[in-house]
Amino acid sequence: MPTLFHYLGLQFFFYSNDHEPIHIHVSNGQHEARFNVTTMKLIDNSGLKTSELKHALLAIKENQENIITRWDEYFSKN
Repeated sequence: MPTLFHYLGLQFFFYSNDHEPIHIHVSNGQHEARFNVTTMKLIDNSGLKTSELKHALLAIKENQENIITRWDEYFSKN
């Protein structure tokens, strides 16, 4: 499970068996959400608070290019 970064207590990561479309998982340690990185849309949420989702989306927007690059690098190896 490659972790890309942490931001305000949130962990941003991929699962090693993830699939298209490019998306990122965000966890606060107890709950998790998933965002499409290209469209910046929430795919699903399993308990993150609205404020955590807003912070996550901001971090994804700021790191979108890096996330896509890391996705391409990681999944082109598999």
